[in-house]
Amino acid sequence: MLGIAARIAAVLAVGVLLLSLLVGVAPNLDTRLVELGERWWPGYAKDLREDPTPPACSVQELEARVQACGAVPAVPAAAPSGGDPFGGEDPFAAADPFEGEDPFAAAGPVVAQDPFGGEDPFAAPAARAPSADDCQATAALLERCRERHSDHQAILAQLSPGVQRWRRVELAVASAAAWPWWRQLLVLLVLGGGLATTVQRGHIALREPRTNAEHRLAQGAQLAAHLLLGISALADLAVQRGSEAELEDPVLPWLWALGFGLLAVVNCWHLVRAPTFEQGARGSLARLLMVVPLYAWMVVFSGAYFLLVERHASGQAIYLHKFAQHPSIYLGVGLYVGAGMLLSVTRVARLGFAVLEPWKLPPTMLAWLAGTASALPTAYTGASGIFVLAAGREIFGTLRRAGASRRLALAATAMSGSLGVVLRPCLLVVLIAVLNKQVTTDELFGRGLLVFALSATIFGVVMLALGRGRWRPAAPRQALPASLRAVLPLLPHLAAAVGVLLVYRLLLNMHVNEHTAALVVPAVMLAVVLVDRWRARAAVAESGMEPELPGLSLSQLAVTTSGHVGALLMLMAASVGLGGVVERAQLMESFGHSFGSPMAAMAVLVVFLVLIGMLMEPLGAVVLVSVSLAGLAYDSGIAPAHFWMVVLVAFELGYLTPPVAMNHLLARQAVGDEALVEDEPQDSFGQRYLHVLVPMGIMAVTLLVVAFGPLLF
Repeated sequence: MLGIAARIAAVLAVGVLLLSLLVGVAPNLDTRLVELGERWWPGYAKDLREDPTPPACSVQELEARVQACGAVPAVPAAAPSGGDPFGGEDPFAAADPFEGEDPFAAAGPVVAQDPFGGEDPFAAPAARAPSADDCQATAALLERCRERHSDHQAILAQLSPGVQRWRRVELAVASAAAWPWWRQLLVLLVLGGGLATTVQRGHIALREPRTNAEHRLAQGAQLAAHLLLGISALADLAVQRGSEAELEDPVLPWLWALGFGLLAVVNCWHLVRAPTFEQGARGSLARLLMVVPLYAWMVVFSGAYFLLVERHASGQAIYLHKFAQHPSIYLGVGLYVGAGMLLSVTRVARLGFAVLEPWKLPPTMLAWLAGTASALPTAYTGASGIFVLAAGREIFGTLRRAGASRRLALAATAMSGSLGVVLRPCLLVVLIAVLNKQVTTDELFGRGLLVFALSATIFGVVMLALGRGRWRPAAPRQALPASLRAVLPLLPHLAAAVGVLLVYRLLLNMHVNEHTAALVVPAVMLAVVLVDRWRARAAVAESGMEPELPGLSLSQLAVTTSGHVGALLMLMAASVGLGGVVERAQLMESFGHSFGSPMAAMAVLVVFLVLIGMLMEPLGAVVLVSVSLAGLAYDSGIAPAHFWMVVLVAFELGYLTPPVAMNHLLARQAVGDEALVEDEPQDSFGQRYLHVLVPMGIMAVTLLVVAFGPLLF
């Protein structure tokens, strides 16, 4: 039963993603169709997109009026005499002022007159002969009317069956381009993905349940969270109905309430039908706290605050509506997750690392190359965690085959999602620019290149320090030809990607940037998947060996993708609600409006930003920082672009820092049980926690330089 529910939820989530992708490119496609229509049928954009309206004037009526003017003698215009330029009647000639009829002359006997006498203003006007001016105006109207009828007939003649078929297609695309239900799409994606995640027990938590008690606590916390959210949505609907103002969107509260109610039913089913756990597994209080999904902690805490402190049952629903106010951002997250999952079922990462293997690099340098090379795909998948999910397993496996320890491989896997968050076209930077008019994406991405160079350099220095020892590199004479041969299998994938980019450019006039990447990258990855499967089958036909294809079947891929989408979006929505608690509790106002000096302000802000990054998802944390800390930083003399660079680096440090360490959680989710390295014995604390301390140290040094360097110089 739950398997069917998971597939239904997957169909809903993937269907929403495909629909948002198609509707997202509709404006560009419609513009292109109009341009082509104008090229093939001149005047299409102006006259042929709709059936022309017949002119309102009547040619026959105007012709009759002009014919009536034929009996009226024309008044010739006075012409000047041949020689005198001032010929004609002298306007200054003396005239008798008393010339003409005497108005005071006796007009016969005076008779009594009717005081209401005179012409009746309501009587029908007496027929009069048209004047010469009237006739000229009528003739001009007739000419214009004939032109309008002629143009109308010309347009009708152009409406061929081909034009009408093209117009039907173009107007359908134009209707899709005006899609008004973006927020409803986002809500369906969150709930559909959340259902798939809940059915699969895949919500992000610090630990997976290993005992019945841990399972019951995890499901009970999720049940409480879903009930709190559903009750808040119903309370919000009641408030809106009781208000005299018109309902902004009466459908959304019902969608939220029904969706969370369905998730609560799934939790009840899990509580009744608990899975079988391994015998002898022991729990502890610490593990009991860690098995509760992160989003459930956030929702329960926020719900308790709104219900017990503010007595405001609809508080969480209000922040759900705020979450839905930026649907393009969060739908983009879903599209990026889909692109990342498509990448995970290809051999691209494996083929890419095969190019480096002939050089026999030491594990530490290979880890550095993996981390820095992952920066670009990290930026193009919108957020760090998505790329870790997509390529983490391949990065970990490649480093292990090169001789890296499990801890070093896990450290590099977690770092692979951190360096590219400041590069174009990362979705996190786009959200910052949307919420804060003091900065632009160009300004932030320009500074982001410098931050990336700094963090990559520090990463390299640390890897060199860890890799002390003998290293015998491969001879270039042998390594270079082998490396070039390893590039050849990647060329079809590259050609497919370039081909899709050209189609977008030529057909839709779309460049890949921070605003369009979410609509382009999934199509690129789909083409890469098709080429990868085709090449794999061709290799099988040539060698007769079984293909080594990573990944899942189409239905399994849809279920897995929807589960990851739901886990991330539920966490993001919960982060927005938790940020609302911090905002309404006015925790930041206790520091005043400024710290007096930029250096003191930066010291305090860095601590708070790292804590926020440790506890919240970055996209949700950006909303909180925008309304609480950004103004405080500006008032303290910190430049907006400088502040937001610090925010990005601090968030990534928080993403790598326990107790949550989100990048490590996602790396473990991608790698599997091999990533559980804490129980492996080591001689010292540093060796035991190298996989955590190395990424933290790299990003901490980067943060200190980015935060205080510009203030010192």
